[in-house]
Amino acid sequence: MRREGGISKNTKQDQKRSVENVTLPLLLKKNALRFGDRKVALREKEFGIWQTVTWQRYWDNVKYFALGLYQLGFKKGDKLSVIGDNRPEWFYSELAAQSLGGAAVGIYPDSHLEQVEYIINHSDSTLVVAGDQEQADKILTIKDRCPGIRKLIVDDPKGMRNYDDPLLIFFKDVQGLGMSLAEKEPNLFDRMIDSLSAEDVGWIGYTSGTTGLPKGSMITHRNMVSAGILLDEVDKAKETDNYVSFLPIPWIGEQHYAIYWSLVSGFTVNFPEKVETTQQDMREIAPDIMLAPPRIWEKMCSDVQVKIQDAAWIKRKAYEFFLSVGYRVIDFRLGKKKPPAYLSFLNWLGYWLLFRSLKNYLGLARVRHVYTGGAPLGPEIFKMFQALDVNIKQAYGMTELSGGVIIHRTDEIRLDTVGKPLPGLEVKVTDDGEMLFKGATNFIGYYKNPEATKKALEDGWFHTGDAAIIDDDGQVIIVDRMGDVMKLADGSKFSPQLIENKLKFSPYIIDAIVIGQEKPFIAAMISIDMKNVGKWAENNQLPYTTFTDLSQKERVYELINGEIKKINQTLPKVAQVKRFVLLYKELDADDEELTRTRKVRRGFVAEKYKDLIVALYQDKNELEVVSNIRYRDGKEFQMKTKVRIEDVES
Repeated sequence: MRREGGISKNTKQDQKRSVENVTLPLLLKKNALRFGDRKVALREKEFGIWQTVTWQRYWDNVKYFALGLYQLGFKKGDKLSVIGDNRPEWFYSELAAQSLGGAAVGIYPDSHLEQVEYIINHSDSTLVVAGDQEQADKILTIKDRCPGIRKLIVDDPKGMRNYDDPLLIFFKDVQGLGMSLAEKEPNLFDRMIDSLSAEDVGWIGYTSGTTGLPKGSMITHRNMVSAGILLDEVDKAKETDNYVSFLPIPWIGEQHYAIYWSLVSGFTVNFPEKVETTQQDMREIAPDIMLAPPRIWEKMCSDVQVKIQDAAWIKRKAYEFFLSVGYRVIDFRLGKKKPPAYLSFLNWLGYWLLFRSLKNYLGLARVRHVYTGGAPLGPEIFKMFQALDVNIKQAYGMTELSGGVIIHRTDEIRLDTVGKPLPGLEVKVTDDGEMLFKGATNFIGYYKNPEATKKALEDGWFHTGDAAIIDDDGQVIIVDRMGDVMKLADGSKFSPQLIENKLKFSPYIIDAIVIGQEKPFIAAMISIDMKNVGKWAENNQLPYTTFTDLSQKERVYELINGEIKKINQTLPKVAQVKRFVLLYKELDADDEELTRTRKVRRGFVAEKYKDLIVALYQDKNELEVVSNIRYRDGKEFQMKTKVRIEDVES
């Protein structure tokens, strides 16, 4: 890795690797020919039993579904929207659309009706695959507002026996159409696969929409295959590896790891039975590769902390002692120094006495390649998992970059960076601090938005919108979003994301929004972790009814005040939180406060809670608020309550 004129550049010869005419369906075909029925490609838990799909069956399912789509009139350039939970049928649908020269469009399963309608119409989708009755009902509700839909294909028909809408057809019936066509024209599908180009758009991924309406990023097969190949070059996956797919498939990170990388490397992708059983299912699979956003790691951290608090005193003391040993060992390793022999021995002892079983409880017993992405992970949580012998690495990526394009190398992990670019990709920082990207993973533009495309891809470099620094080792340090770096009234600059990550290390805080732009001091709006605070309330004999009631209890304010006070001690004086308010509800994507990838929509939140923000900088200790709460079906109700505002104890 070398740097020239602010550019971090990989000089390996293999950066010239060609992916000419390599597409995802072609990779699937090669894996089916190579492994046949000898190796499991996909595994799904149904009714408590793991059902396996070999590479040959994977290929057959995609083939018959693609030919069925062809019978329904799907052609090159068409779009197929998919909405539902993580299942093999999602993979079949996506690869089938791509096999015909079309593009798949992912919709988050918890999207409300307006979001579903927008994506279907904006993407010009002609067919929609719905995972189950719930998702099918959404499409049927808005079908009159989506005139482009020709057919609604339903995967799981449970509960839909009496549905007679002519728009409906079931997944198995579409595959039946494909089987009939395959008998008549046995070579048709192979000819379709061979005629595909690496330049064909295979995926339209909609951005988070943190600053406005989501934009459809057009990702080609060259982008997708390159992302898989380059990641495998940095962290080689084995054919025997297992990956658990539990993150929403519309997220580009899950696309990159579960689909692109698995097709490149041939490892097995596993699907939990349902969201609630994910951790148990992970324990059974014991994955070798894992990707999770900060929210998952924060939740695991909170669960561990709460369980330790409820454990016998000797276990608590043992945990505190061995964790402190782990922290000291990690400090040596991060500093590229060898820890003293006695520390290494104590760390080894702590692993076998305590942390080994803890890793197994979390489903991380065998994990070898483990990543966090989607947003920065707080250094405290990062360090805790490192101390537990979970070699967690930060990955940075964006929809427009086809996935994670900057990651830590195993022997070069640092808490303040996100690592180095994948081989062959270039990154540079402009004079005003914005990070730009260039390489084979760069998308080709936004669908039906040439103005935004021109702005984003000026001079062939993708403008990320992130403020960053490239250090002398070529490691990238992400400061914050360019528009999110704030400045106090006295001119002092601070990163709200850094402070928020520290606040979320507390087991009692699930979300935090830091404010202070052009203000005299920093304040925070805090959302409590209902599960952990509720457990604390029960242990302390504090009665409560609802989230709102619990959040406004005086003793809960005292609890959170103490947590913020401890966190303030780790921050520079200018970055310390002076006042706070506990929100009367959790931040919710259905209320448009979060994106579907759980990122805070700062502009929207600032407008929605503007009265609270004003009150934080006045002498008020209480404010009456009125808020509209929206459910996934679009229905709303009005909430009225009073919230407390407190100063942080010094």
